Amino acid sequence: MTRDTQALETVGLGIPFEDWTVGRKFKTVGRTVTDADITLFVGATGMTEVLFTDLEYLKENSLIGQRPAPGALVYSMAEGLLMQSVMQHTGLAFLGMELTVKSPVLAGDTIHVECEVTETRPTSKPGRGIVTARCDVVKQDGELALTYTCTRLVKARKAD
Repeated sequence: MTRDTQALETVGLGIPFEDWTVGRKFKTVGRTVTDADITLFVGATGMTEVLFTDLEYLKENSLIGQRPAPGALVYSMAEGLLMQSVMQHTGLAFLGMELTVKSPVLAGDTIHVECEVTETRPTSKPGRGIVTARCDVVKQDGELALTYTCTRLVKARKAD
């Protein structure tokens, strides 16, 4: 039996440039930051600061007392949540960002991303546009963990 998969909508595809309208807001699903995430990220990047690697130090000397995730990891996870939900097949390039860390994310915290489109413009080449959005990374208790404004090159639905 042959299935007609053409008739099914594919979910998880990106948003084409025409649908990135100024003022549009959305949020991603959540993701829990685990000890394993922190360990793997710290090992892969070489961020072997005691703040991320020594639990005894954290208990005795840290203001936080628990294992924090590097801000770079939190940002990377936020970008992963966005890639999974709004950039598949439409994201062409990441052009830049400005980032501010507001509060620590600890092992066990769950984050999601809330975005608002702040600027869009077509490029001189057809079939693409530039989108700027403010992205807030929010923890399970509603606290803002970090905020960043990013600019991306996004594929259009039509090549006009």
